[in-house]
Amino acid sequence: MTTRTRTTRLRRPLLAGTTAIAVMAVTAGFVAATSDAAKAATGPHLSLIAASSSITVTSWKEDPGVYLDLGTYLTAEGTPLELKVTRKSYKDPVAITQTVYEGGKARAKALPNGTVKDFSGLPGFVEITVTDKAGKQVLSRAESFCPNNASGRVRPDAPATSKYPESCPTNPFTLGSVWGVEKGWAANTYAGSYTQPVKLAAGTYTAKVSVAKKYRDLFGIANKPATVKVTVAERSFEDGRGAAARTAKPGPHAGHGAAHQAPSTAGAAHAGHGPGHAPTPAQATAPVTSGAGPSYNVGHGPLKAAPPALPWALKKQQAARSTDVGDTAGRTDGSRKAPALGPLSERPTGKPSVPDVPKPDLRSLPAYGITISDGGKDVPGKDYLAFSANVWNAGPAQLVVDGFRSPGKATMDAYQYFYDAKGRQVGYTPTGTMEWDPRPGHVHWHFTDFASYRLLKADKKETVRSGKEAFCLANTDAVDYTVKNANWHPYNTDLATACGQENSISVREVLDVGSGDTYTQDLPGQSFDITDLPNGTYYIQVLANPENRLKETSTANNSALRKVELGGTPGKRTVRVPAHDLVNAN
Repeated sequence: MTTRTRTTRLRRPLLAGTTAIAVMAVTAGFVAATSDAAKAATGPHLSLIAASSSITVTSWKEDPGVYLDLGTYLTAEGTPLELKVTRKSYKDPVAITQTVYEGGKARAKALPNGTVKDFSGLPGFVEITVTDKAGKQVLSRAESFCPNNASGRVRPDAPATSKYPESCPTNPFTLGSVWGVEKGWAANTYAGSYTQPVKLAAGTYTAKVSVAKKYRDLFGIANKPATVKVTVAERSFEDGRGAAARTAKPGPHAGHGAAHQAPSTAGAAHAGHGPGHAPTPAQATAPVTSGAGPSYNVGHGPLKAAPPALPWALKKQQAARSTDVGDTAGRTDGSRKAPALGPLSERPTGKPSVPDVPKPDLRSLPAYGITISDGGKDVPGKDYLAFSANVWNAGPAQLVVDGFRSPGKATMDAYQYFYDAKGRQVGYTPTGTMEWDPRPGHVHWHFTDFASYRLLKADKKETVRSGKEAFCLANTDAVDYTVKNANWHPYNTDLATACGQENSISVREVLDVGSGDTYTQDLPGQSFDITDLPNGTYYIQVLANPENRLKETSTANNSALRKVELGGTPGKRTVRVPAHDLVNAN
């Protein structure tokens, strides 16, 4: 089965950060006006602003198309804009409520049915028209808006950090999400990887950006469009800086997959598109995930890239310096690298115990990203059923597993840790081993028996078992950030930091509450050999904690099934994937 590695992106994710950004270029007069208006308002006072009155974008001769990252932002004053997006089950539509803060108290305000269709953002939120020098309209389009997009402060006395997640989820089986624009902050309205480039000839244009009327009415936003002068500069990949400039296209953040994050060499991806299908240039530089930022989620990850990476003002600074952007004092650009959580200095001593404290609750999502692939040059004459799978933690406690290596041994002894309500470690228990996986696409330490993949016959009896039963745990996907104790800013989202190196003496792997870990279908072992299987109905089973080695709240919800129908002939097998209730994603 052919496999490939992928570079990481500036994704996920994800972008909100911890310090002020160049959106502060907005005039002091604007800040004062919005602050005064916010005092009288009972809810958030929202405004559309432009960080710059003019921008320059690149159209490549070899791959014409302009990404309309116009540097427009939605700001919130007085109170934050906070939205919770949920579905009770996959049989129910996605619903949205607004959390309104009044007098220091929060109340839920239901928004109209149909306001959202999925978890990627508010559809048709911004309306963009572009006119040429002669005033002729050459473009009109509407785009979705993820409130968690590339965020930053618009005034120095705003909260130093935003409490909201750093992107909108892309996993088709997401259950709950939280979106928000912190008070005194601004969120980029550019739809990033959710939008398509447009063809504009070299020249100058005027772009008018406005909030759609239904959202102005819904959130009380003034009808004050932002106007930006746009210069389209045509360039060639043959230019001296062509390759680097091409990589710097406004793009999404990358994931345990190669297309949600910013250009990075943090590690091979767990992500992607079907085996044997090389990523397009846009995919290669704009990886995908559920909400991580640049260099996040190296290795696993969703199939679709997340929203924009850098605020426009920061991209201008980056271009001027011709250096990589990273989080430093005074800047939040989403390109931070998720820090690893260090294991304890030494393996635990004393008597193991499993105390009566909150524990994780591992749950499986139905398989998706299902495709047929062949063995390529390495294994000719083979047919494989490849898929993506996710196991997530519904909480209310983290899953924390440390691995310790005895000098000279090829494996690590693994231990699960338990904590009380104050975060104090109160117990531990042995829970198997960790092993080093040297295969391309992995190259990190795997915790054994975290999950199991099985292909079941129509009678739901096992027919094929995947050889993959070892995993590096990382928080690649925000599956449900509305569950109790969900961590909206998880650590260990990056396999390059979370999963250790070959010479590591110890490793800590964590699956946070609300997050899941996706392994995508182009990874070694992420498939079933169906060469000799007859056509017919089967079920892909994703099973968490198959040997019950991990201690959790419940094991009754560890299995998820996805129906598939195999057809075709040897070498030309086909697969049909019926919708899973209301989720029609293969």
